[in-house]
Amino acid sequence: MTMAEFWMMLPFALLLGAMAATPVFAPRWWRRHYAKVALGLGAVTAGYYLLALHDTRSLAEAAHEYVSFIALVGSLFVVSGGIHIGTKGEATPLTNVIFLLTGAVVANVLGTTGAAMLLIRPWIQMNRSRIATHHVVFFIFLVANVGGCLTPIGDPPLFLGYLQGIPFWWVAENCWPMWLLGVGLLLAIFYFVDQRNFLRTPRTTREENPAAGAWKIEGLPNLSFLAVILAAVFVEKPPFLREGLMLAAAAGSYFTTKKSVHAANQFNFHPVQEVAILFAGLFATMMPALDWLDQSSQSLLGHNPSPAIFYWGTGLLSSALDNAPTYLGFLTALHGTAGTESIHPLLAGHARHLLAISIASVFFGAATYIGNGPNFMVKAIAEQKGVPVPSFVEFILKYSLPCLLPVLAIVWLLFFRG
Repeated sequence: MTMAEFWMMLPFALLLGAMAATPVFAPRWWRRHYAKVALGLGAVTAGYYLLALHDTRSLAEAAHEYVSFIALVGSLFVVSGGIHIGTKGEATPLTNVIFLLTGAVVANVLGTTGAAMLLIRPWIQMNRSRIATHHVVFFIFLVANVGGCLTPIGDPPLFLGYLQGIPFWWVAENCWPMWLLGVGLLLAIFYFVDQRNFLRTPRTTREENPAAGAWKIEGLPNLSFLAVILAAVFVEKPPFLREGLMLAAAAGSYFTTKKSVHAANQFNFHPVQEVAILFAGLFATMMPALDWLDQSSQSLLGHNPSPAIFYWGTGLLSSALDNAPTYLGFLTALHGTAGTESIHPLLAGHARHLLAISIASVFFGAATYIGNGPNFMVKAIAEQKGVPVPSFVEFILKYSLPCLLPVLAIVWLLFFRG
């Protein structure tokens, strides 16, 4: 690695470090200045590629992937914000399990961001009389992360893989056993924890749940806009038609949805604005790191690395950083290890490695607040509602290590150990 290559990876490291540490140790400063940090560091890297390397091709490819990514995430966010779900009465542990299972399925259609934004408020409402930290954490585990591994729409890393050429239905055909196991185990653990909480809560308190009422859904016309977005995913040519259709559907949803529905959801654009700005910086700054991984993957991983290396490597970095750039990084490393730039040889000869990267990026993204974009959104909404939310360290020590890690280890033992 040359000194220039080393220094140009520094903006990526600085941005990831800022995203991980600053919201914890200097949250007010981060809220005021995160856009300057992300876009400033991104501009440094983009300027290097443009002025020093004269590499407009890499910049154009990164820009196209970013526009596709944010068009999908943003359009799903807007459409889900136009649908309001009213809940009914006291939520029993079994009712909660069914709700979380439904959320895990819906995450594959609305994306983890859309599903989390649609369902977090009714989830809090239906558990208001006995709401606890485990309700927020397991919602993040199942709806905002693990549930969304069956389609490229489900979680940002998988959509980036789709943009790289991985067939749409490859994900569902290969990931469903891990999805079934991961969701099933997490629901079983949640039921045990929630049942104890339910029995400890006085019956009179549970019966005074202010969420009492009838189940109802408002904003159903937005399902037609959702259908447009899903259909647009399969549009490949001409360039940017797919993204244009998605954004048009989002605009149609926003302007036709009743104001009362948006008000009931407390809808605003701040969460998706933050994601758009942060990922603009990430997509720009990670270009040197991806180039280096592509060139150095064989020396780092060897000529025949085990799928376990990709599973734990992708997973640990996804939990400590962000799962979308981590996914791209290890996909690039796999290309380098296989000695090919085409996706088809990977599907033919390295499918298990590719599967390990896909599952790990989605599942491990649940391990911390910074592992996946929706995690912080869920945390922010819960805090707005006055719900007890675990701290960054408490999240890991009380829930990720004792509850999530055993599930991740079982998935490794059964599918990626060899």
